Amino acid sequence: MSQSYSPSMTLRTFALMACMVVVLAGIKAAGSIVVPFVLSVFIAVICTPAIAAMTRYRLPRWLAVLLLMALIVLAGLWLASVVGGSINEFSKQLPVYRAQLVEQFSWVLDKLQQFNIQISKEKVLAYFDPGMALSLTTNTLSSVGNVMANLLLIVLTIVFMLFEAESLPRKLHMALDDPDMRLSQIDRFLHSVNQYMVIKTLVSLATGAIVGIGLWLMGVDYPLLWAVVAFLFNYIPNIGSIIAALPAVLLAFVQLGPTGAGGVVLLYVAVNMVMGNFVEPRFMGRGLGLSTLVVFLSLIFWGWLLGSVGMLLSVPLTMIVKIALESGEGSRKLAVLLADDASAFALNSVENGADAATANDAAKDKKEI
Repeated sequence: MSQSYSPSMTLRTFALMACMVVVLAGIKAAGSIVVPFVLSVFIAVICTPAIAAMTRYRLPRWLAVLLLMALIVLAGLWLASVVGGSINEFSKQLPVYRAQLVEQFSWVLDKLQQFNIQISKEKVLAYFDPGMALSLTTNTLSSVGNVMANLLLIVLTIVFMLFEAESLPRKLHMALDDPDMRLSQIDRFLHSVNQYMVIKTLVSLATGAIVGIGLWLMGVDYPLLWAVVAFLFNYIPNIGSIIAALPAVLLAFVQLGPTGAGGVVLLYVAVNMVMGNFVEPRFMGRGLGLSTLVVFLSLIFWGWLLGSVGMLLSVPLTMIVKIALESGEGSRKLAVLLADDASAFALNSVENGADAATANDAAKDKKEI
């Protein structure tokens, strides 16, 4: 007599974790292919509302896609040339900035010497070197630039995605076993990701524009470079604005002294407070629905898995995972672990409501029998 064997929960958990390790290792090994594809997907998501707006004015879809792609390519090439020129010019001016930095700190060194505290100029340059402060920023920009080296592949992928975007939801609905049940979940999933990416991009553009104009009015060198850095790093949660502000603040200290550096700090703090606490939540409703710890850990995880592009897209990628987990009955409990308090309570209420409805239906059927 054969006896059926059902694996235990522990064995299934270990098997699932082993599968995840294999999948993640494969993604990391194929990073040169995966990263441009992921970047193409998110750029296509951002472009979808613009394509829909142009087609509403009876512009052919193929023409709208080509016009938008031409605009994006021209803007990208222009920004790449300007940013590259600014970085090269900044590198040439580094000796001058180092000398100015020592002059700015000379009065501090004199005061310390009065208290018999000897600090050499080399120590000052070691801890407050403008080149060191810019290294993290330039490394991130270089990593993004390396991905954008496959510009033709990315553009072609975006074009084909935009042509297929109109029929993709219908194909997903038809491919599912129970399309009526999954219809609202897929629509909510696509709408949430699209809404977040568009709003985040617009907020990042506004942040970069305000920072660039403010630094230009203050007289800080290379305001366009710092505006692009502020735009890109605004996608990185928690620490992105700090990383973006460091090189600009240090350069302002070298050029304008402590007062000018304080003004730049106030500019960055004011812009990020207004955009992060008022503008972004105003258009995103109740917010991301992710806990602060999950946002920070996702930054580390996606940065390790996909590099700098993963850091820039860490929140959207984590939101996709969370929304996908919310869509399934069995995985909704995992989505609760990723959510903040309010979202976790809402998800738990939905699940309890679904369980109560199921119990009521079962009791009603039993009574009829």
